[in-house]
Amino acid sequence: MIRNYLAIPVGSLLVVSLFLPASAQTNLDNPQSQLSSAAVAPDQRPKLSDEDLARLYLIRKQYREAQDLFHKLTVEQPKNAVYWNELGISFHNQSELALALHCYQRSVKLDSNYADAENNVGTIFYERKKYAKAIRAYKKAIALREDYAAFYLNLGYAYFSEKKYDDSIASFRKALLIDPDTFDSARSRTGTVIQDRSVAADRAQFYFLLAKSFAEAGNVDRCIIYLKKARDEGYQDMKVLKTDPSFQIVIKDPAVQDLLLPEKTADVVQQ
Repeated sequence: MIRNYLAIPVGSLLVVSLFLPASAQTNLDNPQSQLSSAAVAPDQRPKLSDEDLARLYLIRKQYREAQDLFHKLTVEQPKNAVYWNELGISFHNQSELALALHCYQRSVKLDSNYADAENNVGTIFYERKKYAKAIRAYKKAIALREDYAAFYLNLGYAYFSEKKYDDSIASFRKALLIDPDTFDSARSRTGTVIQDRSVAADRAQFYFLLAKSFAEAGNVDRCIIYLKKARDEGYQDMKVLKTDPSFQIVIKDPAVQDLLLPEKTADVVQQ
């Protein structure tokens, strides 16, 4: 279900932001201290709660075990919106999208202000290519939590898939304003917020829009990286760089000037 990627992925991928209690994080650093039969006196080992152990299973990609424990927790505390959301994530990581959606929606029903679960509802619709529904869910999440870059990233991808490119750029730009490293910062796949960074088609256009977003954010290096990616994917309208105000910050850079040359000439220059 989950596949690793570099800075900006174009294949299917889920990324989940990590929020663990201090006790669970301590045991994550050395999970064998809890999950092995090491020769340590039992009274000297802090005991993991079911909640912490379930999240540890997620981190270790033991999704079925995580599912079983989160299901147990929802039975014990049926009104706990966080547990329902995390049970949904356990199903999500096993490609059980219908069950995941049910859990996310149950979570939202229990807590209408739970932005993370609302976002995760959107990722299910996004994966099902129901982009309009995904956009509505992402907007609800943003209305509840305006300061989280991940929601704007998801919204940007959904707008792109709907070919609403100006809205996509605006969403990416907002994400970068909140967190300049949001596209390539390392994240865990186990937590409460899922990101789907998949692009099914038109990667050249997608990379060009990312380049424009980075240019507007003042990040010249990243802008040039994605301009090159756009060209490598076959983007044909590089001459727009000369007239688009967004690219004035980079237009005089030698690397950008090379990109404006005809392809064969550019190859000779690079050699």
